[in-house]
Amino acid sequence: MDIPVLKGTRDYLPNEQIIREKIVGILIDKFKKYGFKPMETAILEYYSVLASKYAGGEEILKETYKLTDQGGRQLGLRYELTIKLAKVIGLNPMIRFPFKRYEIGKVFRDGPVKTGRLREFTQCDVDVVGVKSMAADAEFIAMTFDIFKEIGLDVKVLVNNRKLLNGIMEYVEIPEDKRISTILSLDKLDKIGKDGVIEELRESGISESQIDKLFQVIEGAAGSTQEKIAYFENIITNEIGKEGLQELKDFFSYCSAYEVPEDDVIFQPSLARGLAYYTGTMWEVYLKDGTIKSSVAAGGRWDEMIKNFLQSKLDYPAVGMTFGLDVIYEALKQKDFEGFIGKKDKIPMVLIIPINTLTESLTIAKKLRDAGISTDVIVEKKLKRALEFADKEGIPYVIIVGKAELEKNVVKIRDMQAQQETEMPLEKVIKILKG
Repeated sequence: MDIPVLKGTRDYLPNEQIIREKIVGILIDKFKKYGFKPMETAILEYYSVLASKYAGGEEILKETYKLTDQGGRQLGLRYELTIKLAKVIGLNPMIRFPFKRYEIGKVFRDGPVKTGRLREFTQCDVDVVGVKSMAADAEFIAMTFDIFKEIGLDVKVLVNNRKLLNGIMEYVEIPEDKRISTILSLDKLDKIGKDGVIEELRESGISESQIDKLFQVIEGAAGSTQEKIAYFENIITNEIGKEGLQELKDFFSYCSAYEVPEDDVIFQPSLARGLAYYTGTMWEVYLKDGTIKSSVAAGGRWDEMIKNFLQSKLDYPAVGMTFGLDVIYEALKQKDFEGFIGKKDKIPMVLIIPINTLTESLTIAKKLRDAGISTDVIVEKKLKRALEFADKEGIPYVIIVGKAELEKNVVKIRDMQAQQETEMPLEKVIKILKG
């Protein structure tokens, strides 16, 4: 039978999923250390909620999966987790602020497929609602470097501010109703190049003089972060732009307090992020070696979404980010997972081979599991076949249990990689494996 595979989706076999779960485990551990709590929301949503002008914006709606249920209701699959958080805040008025949460779940986008980008993928989101200070934004950058250090990937963070971009739009005299589309076109600079962006701007009705002035301003920013900020301070004098510059100065100051690597947090004035709801700081995280072009994480400040979504008079300042599990996996895969997966990560870590000692072997397995050691017992293969199985499955250790070993109160443990075999009491085996 010819079984079709839906483009943009994939299945993960156990050896792959072990790696993915370890990535998630690192993320969850770091999220909790920074004070974030777990949450889970529904995948299905009313399309009207997803299509709200205060949700992801026009660009993301082009990639939204739409469906109609048996009751005729127009539904969609969530394209990200942030809008779901906004809905939860609205439905639960007793939530106390600041509210720090993380959520890990599937999202869906009917967009182009490339390395590290699928149509069904897992997002790992972490947000705080109720804090205006740029210290919260900087905390995410500190956490980002903590996470990727443990994962074993060298990254850089590109940073900008949406208020500064709005100030630039005002300086260039882009009409107010065309500023969001202009910013979103500018965001594609690395993807479609300058010529492609210029063509998009022309098609949207931006004049040649405005286009020239826009690129003159953006390309004029050079040097260090401080030099770029000083450059913009000399030319951007409108209030919104000045506010964005002050936020950037505060942000970089707090990043220094967190001792994040200064050279790896880069102010990039053309960065806009693809979602229209960002209001302040924005950032994208990339591999320093450039082996994968997609960002491995990204985030920003979205102070207005919840307030507008709920049509509330209350302020709900918010900032957060998402880590792309699938693209992080692909990045590690390109390194052959070197140094990421050790013997203790293997499932099982130990395979017990009984030699006419099944009952006793089951008792030994229980003792190993009680000690927290992943253990399996192979019950229907002879010794040679069982050893071949362990070798092909990459199981680090085999314990052979025969009558002779039981009489001596020992087991025979074999290190499959070193091809070394030793007899010792089970208690010593447990101590070594827990090492």
